[in-house]
Amino acid sequence: MTSVADHYEAHLAPVYLWMSGGVDAAFARGDAEIAALLPHLATGTTAVDLGAGFGMHAVPLGRRGYSVVAVDSSTLLLEELRRHAAGLPVSAVQDDLLSFQRHVNSRVDLILIMGDTLTHLPDQRAVQTLIGRAAESLGPGGQFIATFRDYTSPLAGDARFIPVRADENRILTCFLEYGDDHVDVHDLLYERQGSVWQFKVSGYRKLRLSPSWVGGALRGAGFSVRSEPGPSGMVRLIATRA
Repeated sequence: MTSVADHYEAHLAPVYLWMSGGVDAAFARGDAEIAALLPHLATGTTAVDLGAGFGMHAVPLGRRGYSVVAVDSSTLLLEELRRHAAGLPVSAVQDDLLSFQRHVNSRVDLILIMGDTLTHLPDQRAVQTLIGRAAESLGPGGQFIATFRDYTSPLAGDARFIPVRADENRILTCFLEYGDDHVDVHDLLYERQGSVWQFKVSGYRKLRLSPSWVGGALRGAGFSVRSEPGPSGMVRLIATRA
């Protein structure tokens, strides 16, 4: 099974903007989510965006006056982020998510881990480590906001085949296989090269995290937690540091 970083760098990163519906649509969604979650942003406050990708949330935060450290493993996606964040107070960092503290010099106001990034961590211990480091890095009243998919109830049969996006030149579908504490995600990509369709497949592993377990880990680290529906069928947890 390919590592998450390798899977994204070689397979998903080159088509990630396309998967997201294009940069303008993605930034519009990110900005709308930020506006709904954080309606009273104060210019000059600080944020860390974990798994920032091409900047779907980091760029809207920067445009609203936040100083952002955007962390991701993908060279290609971070190049896109730097291009779209030119002139904004956004610093793009290539590193492991658990190492974000080495890029933060003081306490921050906001830590985001959006999309389905939390499930990319290798095990529950790593999730607990991240939550503990977030608690150390946030000032009083600071927020840790996560969105992720709840894979605890496995899909069966044909429901395990999930169409992601398709157009006249590209088709992306994923297939899920469930283990006890993880789900193996196989991304099946067809791309047209002239008159020939080329097929690429790559797989990586995600954690099966229940919202109740993640919420309990956050409360154990000193957060108050609110759970609500997130975008695209995900769960959103909003945790506030005491």
